[in-house]
Amino acid sequence: MGDHLTIRRAKIEDAPAIADFNRAMAWETEQKQLEPATILAGVQQLITNPQYGFYIITEVDEQPVACLLITYEWSDWRNGLFWWIQSVYVKPEFRQRGIYKQMYAYIKNLAHTDRRVCGLRLYVADTNQQAQMAYRRLGMDATYYRIFEEIFG
Repeated sequence: MGDHLTIRRAKIEDAPAIADFNRAMAWETEQKQLEPATILAGVQQLITNPQYGFYIITEVDEQPVACLLITYEWSDWRNGLFWWIQSVYVKPEFRQRGIYKQMYAYIKNLAHTDRRVCGLRLYVADTNQQAQMAYRRLGMDATYYRIFEEIFG
């Protein structure tokens, strides 16, 4: 890549960049416009309440270029935590450079240092074949589960 790349846990100062990334991702993937104040407040809320999860941010030459969110799911079957990978975003001009692969390695390494973590999970749109291939290349397998939801509000 040639640029200086840093991956780290996000701090409150990173919230505006992460909110912008989330807005860009929502538009790119679902043509959904997120309310700027709401998404910024949501990102700030998560960063200041680590019991909900955490963001990592990737910088190139000290400029934010990518992020992802980890949230937690307790598994009584395994007596451990699944880390859910969510809100993955890489700025378009930095895609196809292995940045997500490096973020995944960073998360996987963190997970292996926490004895409570029993695995990593994520969800992906059925139609996003490119992302599914990338996840398989990193060692993830598709499950036979489908996700259902009911949104309030």
